[in-house]
Amino acid sequence: MQSLTIVTKEIILKNEILQVTNQRVLYWETQKSLILSDLHIGKAAHFQKSGIPIPTAVLTTDLERLKQLILHFKAENLIVVGDLFHAGYNKDLDEFKMWLQQFSNLKLQLIKGNHDRLSNCIYKQFDIEVFSSELNIKNLKFVHDNVEEIEGVFTISGHIHPGVFIKGRGKQRIKLPCFQMNKNRLILPAFSLFTGLNTRNSIKNCKNYAFTENTIFVL
Repeated sequence: MQSLTIVTKEIILKNEILQVTNQRVLYWETQKSLILSDLHIGKAAHFQKSGIPIPTAVLTTDLERLKQLILHFKAENLIVVGDLFHAGYNKDLDEFKMWLQQFSNLKLQLIKGNHDRLSNCIYKQFDIEVFSSELNIKNLKFVHDNVEEIEGVFTISGHIHPGVFIKGRGKQRIKLPCFQMNKNRLILPAFSLFTGLNTRNSIKNCKNYAFTENTIFVL
């Protein structure tokens, strides 16, 4: 896989400086943490098991992207705000377990999502620190699916796979993944490329940080 083009844009959340990227992650330098959502590891194998011919390379590509981001930012921690996994244990999880072995000092924290239904012993095998509903670090609250905004509390979540339409000339439109942010919350795009985009639901009074492989722009 060729090297990623990594573009960043600084944002300030409750006096904490983070970087939005065009590669579907946030980076929090003071915490040495990459923040991401919705990897859905096991989804491809789950579909294959049902007879749907999804390419095996889907997971390999996602993990190679994640590796390049870890190395680029020199991250020491991954904060996954839900849906790290997709279904039960399958061969994709074996690939992920082997992939993790190349990072001797990488910490992995998971706020469980609706798809994270593995047994506790499996999370322990992967050395994943699991939080059942939320994780609070400094002034930021991490959840999988935040449906209620609380004044004075800033939440970072995932789950809805946000996307936005960009209008071109005439009736031309292009659909792009995005980060959605208002004064109380930020919703991450799905990290896995094997996901759809939800352009129907957006939070109130939000900015959309849409991106391509080469740029980030605010709508």
